[in-house]
Amino acid sequence: MLPLVHLNKVQRLLFLGAHCDDIEIGAGGTIARLIEQYPKLSVCWVVFGGEDPVRVKEARRSARVYLAGAGKKDVIVHGYRDGYMPFQGEQIKESFEELKQSFAPDLILTHHDNDRHQDHRLISEMTWNTWRDHTILEYEIFKYDGDLGRPNLYVPLSEEVCREKVSRLFKSYPSQAKRAWFTEDTFWSLLRLRGAECNSPSRFAEAFYVRKLVVA
Repeated sequence: MLPLVHLNKVQRLLFLGAHCDDIEIGAGGTIARLIEQYPKLSVCWVVFGGEDPVRVKEARRSARVYLAGAGKKDVIVHGYRDGYMPFQGEQIKESFEELKQSFAPDLILTHHDNDRHQDHRLISEMTWNTWRDHTILEYEIFKYDGDLGRPNLYVPLSEEVCREKVSRLFKSYPSQAKRAWFTEDTFWSLLRLRGAECNSPSRFAEAFYVRKLVVA
């Protein structure tokens, strides 16, 4: 398992999201910070719920924007049905096994295992089943269910990075603008809350859940 304190040794990053905007919402600022600090990163970006052609187009465009400046980039969008992923578990498991054979990550970002959305939980479970000896950070997605918890790892972010994250979300996903929760103040509120919890110098941060860490 790669010790988290050795982020400078991370060469291959794997991002996993159930839906087209999950990765960006959960970890968009952290992605920007990692790529800025380590521009030679090789990144594999995987979205599982891509049945809607409009959202697939948005997801691919968004990945290009968020991964600008990275080294090698591979963006994969599967066509699994939103809300029905637990019932497509066998096929999704096969996709994970194929990914395991083609990409060897040093660090993985995926959904939190206690997320109330069934698709999110499944992707988290499959992640841990597939990569048992890797450093995995679980990001959080706010939603109507009110399932935000108590994360134990924080990534302080500059106000500029946060502003870029929020701006990119709205530019990349115009199809979501009609949703009541998809507003600037919602995104900023969580960034500010997590920033307060970790005493971030900029006042803003993203937070993650970590089950296991090994310190060298």
